[in-house]
Amino acid sequence: MSQENTSLFSVQELDTEMTRVTLKEVYAALEERGYNPINQIVGYLISGDPGYISSYKDARNKIQEIDRAKIVEILLVEFQKKNK
Repeated sequence: MSQENTSLFSVQELDTEMTRVTLKEVYAALEERGYNPINQIVGYLISGDPGYISSYKDARNKIQEIDRAKIVEILLVEFQKKNK
C-alpha cells in the first residue's frame, strides 16, 4: 500500500469542529434535563461558573475542557458567516 498523496489538515479546523460537536452535546444534554440551553451556556460563558452546566451526560466536564474565549470566537464566526 503506497502513500503517494500527502494529506493536509488544519489543526485549527479540527479544534473548531471538536468544539462544535462538544457544544451540540452539551446543548442536547441541557435540553434533555429540561433546562434552557441558551440561558445556561450564556451564563457559563459570562461568569465562568460551571454550575450553570448540568453534569448530566458529562456535559459540565466536556464544556470545561474548552477555553471559554474559543467558544465565543467560534460562535461569533458562525454568526458572521450566516449574516453576510
